[in-house]
Amino acid sequence: MSDPDKPVSVASLQAFIHRALTSQGVPEADASKVSSLMVEADIFGHDTHGVFRLRQYLARLRDGGCNAQPNIVVAHETVATALIDGDNGLGHLAMNQACELAIEKARSAGIGWVGVRRGNHAGPLALYVRPQANAGMIGMAAAVGSANHVPPFGGTDLLLGTNPVAISAPNGSDDPFVLDMASTVAAMGKIKTLAQRGEAMPEGWMVGRDGEPLTDPNRKSEGFLLPIGGPKGFGLSVAIGLLAGVANGAAFGSNVVDFTADTSSETNTGQFVMALDPAAFGMGEDFAQTAAQAFDEMRASPPLPGHAPVRLPGDGKHEVAEQRRRNGLLLGPALHQDLLALAELHGFDATLEPGI
Repeated sequence: MSDPDKPVSVASLQAFIHRALTSQGVPEADASKVSSLMVEADIFGHDTHGVFRLRQYLARLRDGGCNAQPNIVVAHETVATALIDGDNGLGHLAMNQACELAIEKARSAGIGWVGVRRGNHAGPLALYVRPQANAGMIGMAAAVGSANHVPPFGGTDLLLGTNPVAISAPNGSDDPFVLDMASTVAAMGKIKTLAQRGEAMPEGWMVGRDGEPLTDPNRKSEGFLLPIGGPKGFGLSVAIGLLAGVANGAAFGSNVVDFTADTSSETNTGQFVMALDPAAFGMGEDFAQTAAQAFDEMRASPPLPGHAPVRLPGDGKHEVAEQRRRNGLLLGPALHQDLLALAELHGFDATLEPGI
């Protein structure tokens, strides 16, 4: 058994997740794919959307809210577009297929845009845009949030989620540009992580119904997440909802099901993945070279007094990821104990081997 204050090996954590998923009837191949993607999220630092989410996934599988053995199909297709029906399976499966199909279409048509309906929470969107950048393409993905935590700007009814978006681009290095952000000041996953660790939220993340700052993460249900940039973040969230939800025949607005509070209902989560080949515009490898030059100029900009040097989204991720692959992942005592509790609750082997 590993020490909660020391790293857990990547292989051991992936095997743990695999056992957890198969305990709920998920087929071996699907469990392997999902466990790999979940651990990859933690490897690249998306610790609010990796193994931390296992409890929610298992609850939905146990209670029938998520289909353990989905038949994922392409429901509609053109040369450059497609719509995948996820059959209410684990969200990683449909989104991984969408990412692969978008890249395939971009290779032949210059662009591939693949929507997903009847999906589920699929971890961080960065998982589904990094492959495009590694293939020399521009990537984009977005999703309707898995619960409504945000009112329309100036309103009080919870009708919007964190509605994230991710964009990637090659730059000729091991660290492609990868932007993955919620349309809110903070993602709900970060707030749940703070609650698990017993830490307070910074002011500006949430407000109560009285409009005053809310800093206790355990009181998150009493208030609202705030959109980035006020009405601009609200508008961005609506736009993502139209593209990822309405356009795919997926949930948006009051139709969104809170996938944590309601573990027995289908969420019909909507997402999309896009791949764009710069060669379709006559750029080819010149795109990465031009982007790298612009990025180098930005990094060379003298920082303001008291500020760290300029960094681009994605900088330093590769080196940190490789270190974690070698040395293991530090889960923290609270998450470590939660995983052991899940193993006992669902009746599977709780072994977690230490990293280096």
